[in-house]
Amino acid sequence: MSSFRTARTPRARLVGAAATVVLAALSLTACNDGTGVESEGRATGTPSTANGTATAPPQDEPAAGTTQDSGTDASAPAANGPAGKDSGSKAPGASGGSGGSGGSGGSGGTGASGEPVTCEGSVTRTTAAPLTRPVNHMLLTVTNTGSRTCFLYGYPAVRFGEAQAVPPVIEDSQPQAVVTLEPGQSGYASVSLAAADGSGTNGHTVKSLTVHFQGRSGNGSVGTAAQPSLPAQGVYVDDSLKVTYWQQSMDDAVSW
Repeated sequence: MSSFRTARTPRARLVGAAATVVLAALSLTACNDGTGVESEGRATGTPSTANGTATAPPQDEPAAGTTQDSGTDASAPAANGPAGKDSGSKAPGASGGSGGSGGSGGSGGTGASGEPVTCEGSVTRTTAAPLTRPVNHMLLTVTNTGSRTCFLYGYPAVRFGEAQAVPPVIEDSQPQAVVTLEPGQSGYASVSLAAADGSGTNGHTVKSLTVHFQGRSGNGSVGTAAQPSLPAQGVYVDDSLKVTYWQQSMDDAVSW
Protein backbone atom coordinates (compact mmCIF):
# COMPACT_ATOMS: atom_id res chain seq x y z
CA MET A 1 0.00 0.00 0.00
CA SER A 2 2.72 2.47 0.89
CA SER A 3 4.75 1.83 -2.23
CA PHE A 4 1.65 2.39 -4.35
CA ARG A 5 1.18 5.82 -2.73
CA THR A 6 4.82 6.76 -3.26
CA ALA A 7 4.65 5.86 -6.91
CA ARG A 8 1.53 8.14 -7.59
CA THR A 9 2.68 11.28 -5.80
CA PRO A 10 5.33 12.45 -8.32
CA ARG A 11 2.90 11.89 -11.25
CA ALA A 12 0.17 13.95 -9.68
CA ARG A 13 2.56 16.81 -9.12
CA LEU A 14 3.68 16.70 -12.73
CA VAL A 15 0.10 16.79 -13.96
CA GLY A 16 -0.72 19.78 -11.75
CA ALA A 17 2.37 21.70 -12.91
CA ALA A 18 1.54 21.08 -16.53
CA ALA A 19 -1.99 22.34 -16.07
CA THR A 20 -0.67 25.52 -14.47
CA VAL A 21 1.58 26.20 -17.45
CA VAL A 22 -1.25 25.69 -19.93
CA LEU A 23 -3.57 28.13 -18.08
CA ALA A 24 -0.86 30.76 -17.91
CA ALA A 25 -0.27 30.50 -21.65
CA LEU A 26 -3.97 30.82 -22.46
CA SER A 27 -4.24 33.85 -20.19
CA LEU A 28 -1.39 35.64 -21.97
CA THR A 29 -2.91 34.92 -25.38
CA ALA A 30 -6.37 36.23 -24.52
CA CYS A 31 -5.28 39.48 -22.86
CA ASN A 32 -3.35 41.68 -25.27
CA ASP A 33 -3.95 45.19 -23.83
CA GLY A 34 -2.47 44.63 -20.41
CA THR A 35 -5.67 45.56 -18.60
CA GLY A 36 -6.97 42.11 -17.92
CA VAL A 37 -10.28 42.96 -19.69
CA GLU A 38 -11.23 40.76 -22.60
CA SER A 39 -11.48 42.81 -25.81
CA GLU A 40 -12.95 40.16 -28.08
CA GLY A 41 -16.28 41.21 -29.70
CA ARG A 42 -15.62 45.03 -29.45
CA ALA A 43 -16.72 46.96 -32.61
CA THR A 44 -13.68 47.97 -34.62
CA GLY A 45 -13.07 51.71 -34.59
CA THR A 46 -15.49 52.46 -31.76
CA PRO A 47 -13.93 54.95 -29.33
CA SER A 48 -13.88 54.17 -25.60
CA THR A 49 -14.17 56.51 -22.66
CA ALA A 50 -11.78 56.63 -19.79
CA ASN A 51 -13.93 54.27 -17.70
CA GLY A 52 -14.11 51.69 -20.49
CA THR A 53 -17.73 52.38 -21.56
CA ALA A 54 -18.27 52.57 -25.33
CA THR A 55 -19.74 55.79 -26.77
CA ALA A 56 -22.31 55.58 -29.60
CA PRO A 57 -21.14 57.16 -32.87
CA PRO A 58 -22.96 60.39 -34.00
CA GLN A 59 -25.82 59.99 -36.48
CA ASP A 60 -25.20 60.96 -40.07
CA GLU A 61 -26.49 64.40 -41.11
CA PRO A 62 -29.24 64.23 -43.79
CA ALA A 63 -28.10 64.91 -47.29
CA ALA A 64 -29.15 68.15 -48.94
CA GLY A 65 -32.66 68.00 -50.42
CA THR A 66 -33.81 65.10 -48.25
CA THR A 67 -36.35 65.12 -45.39
CA GLN A 68 -35.99 63.28 -42.13
CA ASP A 69 -38.98 61.15 -41.18
CA SER A 70 -40.92 62.92 -38.44
CA GLY A 71 -43.80 60.51 -38.35
CA THR A 72 -45.89 62.45 -40.93
CA ASP A 73 -46.22 62.20 -44.68
CA ALA A 74 -43.65 64.60 -46.09
CA SER A 75 -45.55 64.78 -49.38
CA ALA A 76 -48.73 66.18 -47.75
CA PRO A 77 -49.07 70.02 -47.82
CA ALA A 78 -49.03 71.92 -44.55
CA ALA A 79 -52.50 72.70 -43.20
CA ASN A 80 -51.92 76.43 -42.72
CA GLY A 81 -49.01 77.30 -44.93
CA PRO A 82 -45.28 76.96 -44.26
CA ALA A 83 -44.17 75.93 -40.78
CA GLY A 84 -47.79 75.59 -39.69
CA LYS A 85 -48.45 79.36 -39.87
CA ASP A 86 -51.42 80.99 -41.51
CA SER A 87 -50.60 81.55 -45.14
CA GLY A 88 -53.17 84.33 -45.42
CA SER A 89 -55.23 82.57 -48.08
CA LYS A 90 -59.03 82.72 -47.86
CA ALA A 91 -61.72 80.32 -48.88
CA PRO A 92 -63.26 81.00 -52.31
CA GLY A 93 -66.06 83.51 -52.05
CA ALA A 94 -64.93 84.86 -48.67
CA SER A 95 -65.28 88.57 -48.40
CA GLY A 96 -62.31 90.63 -47.39
CA GLY A 97 -64.40 93.60 -46.40
CA SER A 98 -66.39 94.28 -43.31
CA GLY A 99 -69.70 95.89 -42.78
CA GLY A 100 -71.36 94.50 -45.82
CA SER A 101 -74.81 95.77 -46.41
CA GLY A 102 -76.50 92.35 -46.58
CA GLY A 103 -79.06 93.78 -48.85
CA SER A 104 -80.73 95.84 -46.15
CA GLY A 105 -78.88 99.14 -46.59
CA GLY A 106 -79.70 100.09 -42.99
CA SER A 107 -83.41 100.22 -43.69
CA GLY A 108 -86.01 99.72 -40.99
CA GLY A 109 -87.17 96.48 -42.61
CA THR A 110 -89.15 98.27 -45.31
CA GLY A 111 -86.92 97.66 -48.31
CA ALA A 112 -86.00 101.35 -48.56
CA SER A 113 -82.66 102.95 -47.72
CA GLY A 114 -82.52 104.47 -44.22
CA GLU A 115 -85.13 104.98 -41.52
CA PRO A 116 -88.70 105.88 -42.50
CA VAL A 117 -89.67 109.57 -42.47
CA THR A 118 -92.88 111.61 -42.50
CA CYS A 119 -94.38 112.25 -45.91
CA GLU A 120 -94.28 115.96 -46.74
CA GLY A 121 -93.72 118.21 -49.72
CA SER A 122 -89.93 117.83 -50.00
CA VAL A 123 -90.05 114.04 -50.42
CA THR A 124 -93.32 113.71 -52.36
CA ARG A 125 -95.14 114.91 -55.45
CA THR A 126 -98.81 115.89 -55.13
CA THR A 127 -101.39 116.14 -57.91
CA ALA A 128 -105.03 117.27 -57.82
CA ALA A 129 -107.51 115.94 -60.41
CA PRO A 130 -111.27 116.73 -60.56
CA LEU A 131 -113.49 113.62 -60.72
CA THR A 132 -116.61 113.08 -62.75
CA ARG A 133 -117.82 110.50 -60.24
CA PRO A 134 -118.56 111.21 -57.52
CA VAL A 135 -119.64 114.61 -58.82
CA ASN A 136 -118.05 117.73 -57.37
CA HIS A 137 -115.14 115.68 -56.07
CA MET A 138 -111.36 115.98 -56.50
CA LEU A 139 -108.71 113.29 -56.04
CA LEU A 140 -105.43 114.14 -54.34
CA THR A 141 -102.53 111.79 -55.13
CA VAL A 142 -99.29 111.90 -53.12
CA THR A 143 -96.33 109.93 -54.53
CA ASN A 144 -93.17 109.19 -52.56
CA THR A 145 -90.28 110.57 -54.63
CA GLY A 146 -87.61 110.08 -51.93
CA SER A 147 -85.25 107.20 -51.26
CA ARG A 148 -86.82 106.25 -47.94
CA THR A 149 -90.21 104.96 -46.86
CA CYS A 150 -92.51 107.69 -45.57
CA PHE A 151 -95.64 107.70 -43.41
CA LEU A 152 -98.67 109.66 -44.58
CA TYR A 153 -100.34 110.71 -41.33
CA GLY A 154 -103.86 111.94 -40.77
CA TYR A 155 -105.56 113.85 -43.58
CA PRO A 156 -104.66 116.69 -45.96
CA ALA A 157 -105.05 120.19 -44.58
CA VAL A 158 -106.13 121.95 -47.77
CA ARG A 159 -106.47 125.67 -48.42
CA PHE A 160 -108.27 126.79 -51.58
CA GLY A 161 -107.48 130.29 -52.73
CA GLU A 162 -107.28 132.77 -49.85
CA ALA A 163 -109.20 130.66 -47.32
CA GLN A 164 -108.26 131.24 -43.70
CA ALA A 165 -109.41 127.85 -42.43
CA VAL A 166 -109.10 124.28 -43.58
CA PRO A 167 -112.16 122.10 -44.23
CA PRO A 168 -113.15 119.37 -41.76
CA VAL A 169 -112.35 115.68 -42.24
CA ILE A 170 -114.90 112.89 -42.73
CA GLU A 171 -114.30 110.94 -39.51
CA ASP A 172 -115.76 107.69 -40.80
CA SER A 173 -113.07 107.57 -43.50
CA GLN A 174 -110.23 107.00 -41.04
CA PRO A 175 -108.23 103.87 -42.06
CA GLN A 176 -107.18 101.16 -39.63
CA ALA A 177 -103.46 101.78 -40.16
CA VAL A 178 -101.20 104.67 -41.08
CA VAL A 179 -100.67 104.92 -44.83
CA THR A 180 -97.12 103.78 -45.63
CA LEU A 181 -95.44 104.72 -48.88
CA GLU A 182 -92.27 103.09 -50.07
CA PRO A 183 -90.31 104.95 -52.77
CA GLY A 184 -92.49 105.26 -55.88
CA GLN A 185 -95.75 104.34 -54.13
CA SER A 186 -98.77 106.64 -53.83
CA GLY A 187 -101.41 107.49 -51.26
CA TYR A 188 -104.81 109.10 -51.88
CA ALA A 189 -107.49 111.35 -50.44
CA SER A 190 -110.63 112.78 -51.94
CA VAL A 191 -112.08 116.27 -51.51
CA SER A 192 -115.80 116.95 -51.61
CA LEU A 193 -115.82 120.40 -53.23
CA ALA A 194 -119.47 121.35 -53.12
CA ALA A 195 -122.86 119.90 -52.31
CA ALA A 196 -124.21 117.83 -55.19
CA ASP A 197 -127.76 119.11 -54.66
CA GLY A 198 -126.72 122.79 -54.61
CA SER A 199 -127.56 123.21 -50.94
CA GLY A 200 -124.13 124.60 -50.09
CA THR A 201 -123.56 128.28 -49.33
CA ASN A 202 -120.92 130.81 -50.18
CA GLY A 203 -120.00 129.05 -53.40
CA HIS A 204 -117.12 130.52 -55.42
CA THR A 205 -114.40 129.57 -57.87
CA VAL A 206 -110.78 129.18 -56.78
CA LYS A 207 -107.66 128.75 -58.89
CA SER A 208 -105.00 127.79 -56.36
CA LEU A 209 -104.55 125.04 -53.80
CA THR A 210 -102.10 124.44 -50.98
CA VAL A 211 -101.83 121.05 -49.25
CA HIS A 212 -100.25 120.83 -45.81
CA PHE A 213 -99.10 117.54 -44.24
CA GLN A 214 -99.65 116.38 -40.70
CA GLY A 215 -97.12 114.81 -38.36
CA ARG A 216 -97.58 111.79 -36.14
CA SER A 217 -99.17 113.82 -33.36
CA GLY A 218 -101.76 115.31 -35.73
CA ASN A 219 -101.22 118.78 -34.26
CA GLY A 220 -100.46 121.26 -37.01
CA SER A 221 -98.49 120.81 -40.20
CA VAL A 222 -94.92 119.58 -40.74
CA GLY A 223 -92.33 119.98 -43.46
CA THR A 224 -92.95 121.66 -46.76
CA ALA A 225 -96.45 122.20 -48.16
CA ALA A 226 -97.40 121.10 -51.68
CA GLN A 227 -99.04 123.34 -54.27
CA PRO A 228 -100.58 121.14 -56.94
CA SER A 229 -101.94 122.80 -60.08
CA LEU A 230 -105.68 123.21 -60.63
CA PRO A 231 -107.46 123.35 -63.98
CA ALA A 232 -107.05 126.67 -65.75
CA GLN A 233 -110.71 127.56 -65.20
CA GLY A 234 -110.41 126.78 -61.50
CA VAL A 235 -112.78 124.69 -59.37
CA TYR A 236 -116.02 125.55 -57.65
CA VAL A 237 -116.22 125.20 -53.85
CA ASP A 238 -118.80 126.05 -51.17
CA ASP A 239 -119.20 125.73 -47.42
CA SER A 240 -119.85 121.97 -47.60
CA LEU A 241 -116.17 121.46 -48.46
CA LYS A 242 -114.64 118.48 -46.63
CA VAL A 243 -111.85 115.88 -47.09
CA THR A 244 -111.15 112.22 -46.33
CA TYR A 245 -108.24 110.75 -44.40
CA TRP A 246 -105.31 109.61 -46.47
CA GLN A 247 -105.96 106.15 -47.92
CA GLN A 248 -103.67 103.39 -49.11
CA SER A 249 -105.79 102.76 -52.24
CA MET A 250 -107.59 105.01 -54.72
CA ASP A 251 -110.80 103.01 -54.46
CA ASP A 252 -111.02 103.69 -50.74
CA ALA A 253 -110.45 107.40 -51.30
CA VAL A 254 -113.19 107.89 -53.89
CA SER A 255 -115.78 105.84 -52.01
CA TRP A 256 -116.71 108.83 -49.80
